[in-house]
Amino acid sequence: MKNILFILTLALFISGIGLYGQSKGENRELGHTNQNKFKQMYDEFATPNMYRTASGAPGSAYYQQQADYKMDIELNDKEKKLYGKETITYTNNSPDNLEFLWVQLDQNMRAKDSKTPLIQPGGVDPASTPNGFLTKYLSEPFDGGFTITSVKGASGKSLQYTINGTMMRVEMSKDLMPGEKFVFSIDWWYNINDHVNGRGRSGYEEFEDGNRAYVIAQFYPRMAVYNDVEGWQNHQFWGRGEFALPFGNFEVNITVPADHILDGTGVLMNRKEVLTKDMMSRYEKAKKSYDKPVVIVTQKEAESKEKTFSKDKKTWKLKAENVRDFGFATSRKFIWDMMAVKIGEKDVMAVSMYPKEGNPLWEDWSTKVVASTLKSYSRMTFDYPYHKAISVHAKNQGMEYPMICWNYGRPDKEGNYSDRTKYGMMSVIIHEVGHNFFPMIVNSDERQWTWMDEGLNTFVQYVAEQDFGEWYPKALGKDEKYPSRRGPATKIVPYMSGDQSFISPIMSQSNNIHQFGSNAYAKPATGLNILRETIMGRDLFDYSFRTYSQRWMFKHPTPEDFFRTMEDASAVDLDWFWRGWFYTTDYTDIGVKEVKKYVVSKIPTLEAQKFASSSRNLRFADFSDLVVMVEEGSDDYNRIKGNGGIIEDPVALKEYLMDNFSVEERKNMKQPKYFYEITFNKPGGLVMPLIVKYIYEDGTSETVKYPAEIWRKNDVAVKRAIASEKTISKIIVDPNRETADIDTSNNSWPQGKNQSKFDQFKNKVKGQ
Repeated sequence: MKNILFILTLALFISGIGLYGQSKGENRELGHTNQNKFKQMYDEFATPNMYRTASGAPGSAYYQQQADYKMDIELNDKEKKLYGKETITYTNNSPDNLEFLWVQLDQNMRAKDSKTPLIQPGGVDPASTPNGFLTKYLSEPFDGGFTITSVKGASGKSLQYTINGTMMRVEMSKDLMPGEKFVFSIDWWYNINDHVNGRGRSGYEEFEDGNRAYVIAQFYPRMAVYNDVEGWQNHQFWGRGEFALPFGNFEVNITVPADHILDGTGVLMNRKEVLTKDMMSRYEKAKKSYDKPVVIVTQKEAESKEKTFSKDKKTWKLKAENVRDFGFATSRKFIWDMMAVKIGEKDVMAVSMYPKEGNPLWEDWSTKVVASTLKSYSRMTFDYPYHKAISVHAKNQGMEYPMICWNYGRPDKEGNYSDRTKYGMMSVIIHEVGHNFFPMIVNSDERQWTWMDEGLNTFVQYVAEQDFGEWYPKALGKDEKYPSRRGPATKIVPYMSGDQSFISPIMSQSNNIHQFGSNAYAKPATGLNILRETIMGRDLFDYSFRTYSQRWMFKHPTPEDFFRTMEDASAVDLDWFWRGWFYTTDYTDIGVKEVKKYVVSKIPTLEAQKFASSSRNLRFADFSDLVVMVEEGSDDYNRIKGNGGIIEDPVALKEYLMDNFSVEERKNMKQPKYFYEITFNKPGGLVMPLIVKYIYEDGTSETVKYPAEIWRKNDVAVKRAIASEKTISKIIVDPNRETADIDTSNNSWPQGKNQSKFDQFKNKVKGQ
């Protein structure tokens, strides 16, 4: 019978002795529920059903409602008012009888009697700007709410309605049955707000010469969503949580001063009526230009119109199919340029509108950024389905709607701008154009789950920013890579290591979030980047992310649909990641707790029995020829060495071990000379893969990535036994800072001298 070779660690001996030496019932702890961080998320997730499957795909009975709009809109530039008449055709595709309809009146957030200001806590500001002081203490509230002048049915008969804040309930004469349509109309008007001084997602900017640039959105009464998850999504709009909207078709006629240039959601149906022959000629040229924008309205033409204020009117007609919302921008100040970008098998127009105050920055880069964004996002999700994407320059704005968005970034009056201004402008354009994909097409509920559009979009924004740097290297100047503000793991560390009193789980309702930007934008984006680069790998992640995007384009996904699809398409169990990163405020902190070096000893039978008795596996083993691992420098080491039992010489060790194996077995056998037991601990609660770089005495190194599941049975500490042919001189955990570890002082062995925060800051400044 061949001799048995056992390599045992002292930790196993000691724990075993404790286990078998304890009396039954002595110090017995109470039982507990399953708190394992790798347990499946059945408690957190809703039960799959015929509407939403366990795989994360829409179910066989999935439905969504449809709301079609026909609108006549008029902008009164002199009085700064917007008037509208709209007819809504609402189709009930649900299996339910609807007793009433809910319509969103978002402008009522600005009504004089709005409760939005009353939910904002805050004491006296020690210091403030004059405008801030005026707004907080001296100003009368701006009256920007809807004035509803009529609500009528298809027959022209008035309908009963009730307005509750930003929601309006419309009563029908009878229930709307499954498959039926209901047609009704609403007439309304409101005062347009100054979005620069009064803030807001839309409104106007007034320039020194009296001209205004309008960016107009959430400007009409809009149908709320009714679905299988919420029923009616009729949560009030407090100003932060954005919008849940059904898809539909739009026919919108917009009347503005005749000298205005206007563009918005949908196909411009009367282009030849509203454009000059020169503009039409330039437009035809732009449709064939793929490398640089073609200017449709020049700066000179825009400047000439700034001096006159036409009293005539012009109506622009736009038509859009299968969109969830509608927005437009208009001004006599607008310069207008376009270029074509190839997306899949079709051409899409990348478009920019901006006043002269945006130049030269905007004419140089805006439309090129739009084009590159469409290419990057289409690669990561699906081919952009609409025919255009518009970037509109608006001071202090960053907001999105189907096919159109407004973006900040302005040079000084002399036309100079810093890299910070340039990259800020590029990043906001990428982000807001990207919102066409999330949530304008993958139509999540923004009012509930901000991260589902902002977080996913910020993640793809990071990918698109890096793409842009490769496609347009001249844009980066002295920088080697695009300086993304969010995405890499290290950038989320200050937030995740902050005061827990002001950190919310990502899975928090939009209005209840602390540190909104970090929580809803940066942390989800960083988590997805960690999934892509560190946990899943790009191939698996990208395939799964595209699967989610394509499953839910033009539909209404929930967080669980995303989580389930990512696992369904990858065969990677990520419940531990979703629970930790999205449902808790845990943070990553993994370090090297202890390193022990071992040597091999051939010891007498009685000594072997002493060690082997600690192991259940060796109770009935033959003790005549055991190999025992002994910690270097320990009492056991000194005692056994005194008896001549320690084998420290690598050559002698090799000869000794070879005696226990056949020639055939030796062929594929490693020949280690050094043995280590390394204990890694996890002071932070967040589970992450254990990434370890082993550096050897000869200067070589290797990096091993232990899957996150290494923590599945011990969430505090884990051990690894290393048999090496070379001496380990250094061990580094997370050497490339991939896991958002908040404390790197414990990441190395041997542990270096910790720098003070002042020294860290000083060295950082030196390196810049």
